Amino acid sequence: MNIELRFLQKAIEDKNYVNFTYENKKYTRVQPIKLICEDLYYYLHLKNEVLEFKKIKKLQISKEKF
Repeated sequence: MNIELRFLQKAIEDKNYVNFTYENKKYTRVQPIKLICEDLYYYLHLKNEVLEFKKIKKLQISKEKF
């Protein structure tokens, strides 16, 4: 597990917003729900969709809580 995954897990536990880019689409102030590992791939569950973690770029954890 790399450092970005650990930061994301901590953000989920602390209920912090996250910002990132996914397939050239920018997501800001997103509420991460959970991070699941299936078949050696990690999937980030958001409120309305599921994203594959390896396609997430420029991950930033906000100090703001939801």
